[in-house]
Amino acid sequence: MKISGAKIVAETLIEQGCDTIFGYPGGQVIDLFDELYLCQDRIRNILTAHEQGAAHAADGYARATGKVGVVIATSGPGATNLVTGIATAFLDSVPMVAITGNVPTSLIGRDSFQEVDIVGVTMPVTKHNFIVKDIRELADTLRTAFKIAKSGRPGPVLVDIPKDVQTATWDFEPKPDPVRPYPVSFASEGKLKKASDLIAHAERPYIYFGGGIISGKASEEVRKLAEKIDAPMGCSLMGLSAVPSDDPRFLGMQGMHGHYASSVAEDEADLVIALGARFSDRATGNKSRYAQNFKIIHIDIDSAELSKNISADLPIQGDIKDAVFRLTAMVQKKEHPEWSARIAELRQEEKKRLASALALADKKLSADRLTPYDIVDAISAHSEPEDIVVTDVGQHQMWVAQRYPFMKPRTLLTSGGLGTMGYGLGAAIGASTASGGRTILFTGDGSFGMNLNELATAVSQNSPIVIVIMNNGVLGMVRQWQTLFFDKHYSNTTLERKTDFVKLAEAFGAKGARAVNKDELKKAAAEAFAYNGPFVIDCAVNSDEFVLPMLPPGGSIDDIITEIK
Repeated sequence: MKISGAKIVAETLIEQGCDTIFGYPGGQVIDLFDELYLCQDRIRNILTAHEQGAAHAADGYARATGKVGVVIATSGPGATNLVTGIATAFLDSVPMVAITGNVPTSLIGRDSFQEVDIVGVTMPVTKHNFIVKDIRELADTLRTAFKIAKSGRPGPVLVDIPKDVQTATWDFEPKPDPVRPYPVSFASEGKLKKASDLIAHAERPYIYFGGGIISGKASEEVRKLAEKIDAPMGCSLMGLSAVPSDDPRFLGMQGMHGHYASSVAEDEADLVIALGARFSDRATGNKSRYAQNFKIIHIDIDSAELSKNISADLPIQGDIKDAVFRLTAMVQKKEHPEWSARIAELRQEEKKRLASALALADKKLSADRLTPYDIVDAISAHSEPEDIVVTDVGQHQMWVAQRYPFMKPRTLLTSGGLGTMGYGLGAAIGASTASGGRTILFTGDGSFGMNLNELATAVSQNSPIVIVIMNNGVLGMVRQWQTLFFDKHYSNTTLERKTDFVKLAEAFGAKGARAVNKDELKKAAAEAFAYNGPFVIDCAVNSDEFVLPMLPPGGSIDDIITEIK
């Protein structure tokens, strides 16, 4: 039966298992939204306040579920408003299909109203993108987009559909099942044997893992490997939640703002086994100094990442879950009592340094203040292990990464690669939609100001989101750098805004409370978690609170800062 291109899009989305889309209508997708209206009993359409919020919501939905997130926008400004969200997904390897409308094919290239070459614009930040100029290719192009998005290292794919392709008609032949990812490649037996030999000769092994462990569903495999070879584990920001925070071998995040014990243990290791991580500059610091003391085994699904940032002694390309499983079977069980004793010393040293830093801050800023760790602890005391935590970007992001007790994979959603301020609220809406349960958003007053208009979406969807604003009145992370490295030249980082976030929440139809001390925070947290809808907690934080430890930009573990006197 012949149906319109718009209906082909709707039916193909449903065929591919898509149950929710996020988007914003416009002239060049009005036909598509009409078809979505007609099949609203089979696919849910969530209208956001802005296309960027829709892209972040699709991203949050994808990270929370592992499924492909879908976002739809019209041509021109609608399409360009997606770009930050697409780039965010690209840098963090999130499977997403972005569908944009465009002017009719006869008007392309004529500077028509709301015309933009969105395929050209997004080429650097997508795994692949398409413009469909022939309705006969529409369904299969969408299927291919889903296939690419979820294959290998996941990522976003854009499909641009001109208006006349949406209104044309063609025979649609539905497929019985969603497309499967392209076949994965598996690590070679020979290379895994070499890896097992390196592990056999190591006295101080350290496992460093990233977000690839989560997307590759390899959490248990990593823990079993660590147990068998008696190795401590550390991770990148994107690796958080892959293993429980209370795992006795887990030292926490390493790198620029990582845990002291985790970063120092990595530096003192003689072998680093890197799994599903890409050695970003925030994880390594000074690259010429980073790997002076150890050899590197690097396993990743994406061959382009191997030896891209840091040269590996043994690069291995292949499916991460399979590779770690087979490697674990190959290695002999080992114990490293001296290394374990050193790890215990580093843990104690970390506790002492943290206590010293907090004592100095108490003396400098006042001991009865509401600290960032107080805030994280109070919120986590109310949360459940399956609650999804979302952050924006800045100091609050690092405080959460250092302190929050993540227990299950896919319970931390954060913009690690692009560092997108304003990511959080849209992603929290997407995560809440996906899970159907409570979501917690930690944000700063700077980040929250970027996309706070999505409060309208959270209220309209009655999303149970606890929004925790660490409100220090400044752009905290940049101000911290200005304090340490720019002679306290606070250029454009003191916000001097008069925003009342409690009244703002109420104006949008949400609930809100303010907390300036522990008692007020305890009361507000209890009220927030009892409320079935979006609740904003505005927490007063001193502008001179710092994220520590810190490796200076371009510095190394030799330059680590653990306290400010």
